[in-house]
Amino acid sequence: MVVSDFVDRLERVAEGVTAPFSDTVVRLGVTGLSRAGKTVFITSLAANLMDRGRMPGLRAASEGRVLAVYLQPQPDDTVPRFDFETHLSALTGPKPHWPQSTRAISELRLSFKLQPSGMFGALRGPRTVHLDIVDYPGEWLLDLSLMDQSYSSWSEAVFERIAGRDQAKGFLDLAASTDPMSDFTEPKAKGLAEAFTAYLADAHAAGYSDCTPGRFLLPGDLAGSPVVTFAPLARPQKAARGSLWREMERRFDAYKDKVVKPFFRDHFSRIDRQIVLVDALGAIHAGPRAVEDMRRAMAGILDAFKPGRVGWIAGLLGARRVERILFAATKADHLHHVQHLRLTNIMAALMRDARDKADFAGADTAAMSIAALRATVEETVPHRGKSLDCVRGRLLDGGRDAAFYPGELPENPSALLASARQGDEKWLDADYGIMAFAPAPLSLKPGEGPPHIRLDRAAEFLLGDIL
Repeated sequence: MVVSDFVDRLERVAEGVTAPFSDTVVRLGVTGLSRAGKTVFITSLAANLMDRGRMPGLRAASEGRVLAVYLQPQPDDTVPRFDFETHLSALTGPKPHWPQSTRAISELRLSFKLQPSGMFGALRGPRTVHLDIVDYPGEWLLDLSLMDQSYSSWSEAVFERIAGRDQAKGFLDLAASTDPMSDFTEPKAKGLAEAFTAYLADAHAAGYSDCTPGRFLLPGDLAGSPVVTFAPLARPQKAARGSLWREMERRFDAYKDKVVKPFFRDHFSRIDRQIVLVDALGAIHAGPRAVEDMRRAMAGILDAFKPGRVGWIAGLLGARRVERILFAATKADHLHHVQHLRLTNIMAALMRDARDKADFAGADTAAMSIAALRATVEETVPHRGKSLDCVRGRLLDGGRDAAFYPGELPENPSALLASARQGDEKWLDADYGIMAFAPAPLSLKPGEGPPHIRLDRAAEFLLGDIL
C-alpha cells in the first residue's frame, strides 16, 4: 500500500506542470480582497515582462539575461485561461477603461528564455523558466478561514462581528425572531440565506472585508443549491434531528467539504510564490472599523498558507510551500510619492502578525506600495498659502480631469491601528479621502509596457532568484 501510494504521487508529479529535472516551473498566486486590483496587476505584470522597457528593477532584465518572454497555453486543461488580450486592450485601447474583476479562477503561463550568468553561462546555453500565474476571486480566498471552524463557532463569530453594523439590521432582526430548534423548512432556510447574502453585499459595498462565505457573493453555478443556502444561527441548548439548526450545520459542513477544501487542494496548496494585494487606502477611507476588519480577515486567510522551504525529496513527492510572500498595498498612484513610504509602513503594520508567522516558518516576506497601472501624474497645488502634494487624473465618474489631495497619512502607523483596534467609528484627528480614477490614454513606445509604480521591484522580489 505504501509503495503504491508513493508511485501514485510520482505519477501525479509527472502528469503535472513539468518533470522535476526539466524546465523550471514556478506558480505565482495572485490573491487579495475585491477591489484590490488583481486583474489589472496580472495584465500589467504580463505586459511588462514581455516588453521590459519599464522594468529596471528586475535585475535579470536590466542585465540583459532575459532573452525573450512569451505566452504559452496554461498547463491545467480544466482551468480557464486568463483573458490577457481582452484586459490589455481595455487598459491600453483608444478608450481605456478598467477590465471586469475576477469572477472565477483562471491561469496564464509566461515562458522565459534566459541566458545563464557566470563564467560558464555562455557555454551552457539558454534555459527556460515557466511562470504560471493563478488568479481567483478574493471572495473565495476568505473561505480558507472557515476550514478549521465549526458551524457553531462560525455563527458565534459572525454575530459578534456584525453586531451594531447598520448593514446587518435586517438579517439580525430575522435571525432573532427565528427559533433554531424549530422544524426545518426550505422556505425558512431560503429566507435566512437571502437576508444574510443581502447583508454581505451591503457590508462589502461599505468597505468591510470579512464577508464569508465568499460563494454567497459569487455563487456561479452553485446559485440556489443547498450548499449556499444557509446562515448563522444562535446555538440552542439542544437541537433535534430535523431541526433548522441541524440542517444549517449540515449545509455549512458540506460547503467546507465540497467547495472550500477542493479549491484549497487543487489550486491554493500548489502555490510557490504569493502576492497578497490589499486596497489599504480604501479601507482607511471607510474608517477604523473597516481597517480592523481587513486586518483580521487577512490574518485569518494567511493561516491557511504553508510558508517555508521544501527539500528536493519532499518536492519530488509533490509537497509545496510558499517560499516568498509579498504584501502589496495597491493604488499607490492615488498618493503623491512623498506618502508612499507611509503607505508601505501601514501595510507592514497591518500584516505584522501574518508576516511574523511566515518569517518564523522560513519564508521570505516583504511589504510594498505599488500601482500596477499608473493612472495619475503628480502635481503641487497652492492652497491657502501652503503647497499640497496632489495627484491629477481622469475621474471615473464623468471623465473630468482633476487634481486630488487625499489627506496626509500618519507617519506612525500605530496610531491608526490603535484607533482601528478600539473600534472607533471615525478617525479622531484626520480624515482620509479617496477618488476613483479612470486609466489614462497611453502612447506606448516599442518595447514598453504600461506605466506602473514599483511593479519591477515586486517582480524582482517574487521571481528574481529564479530568473
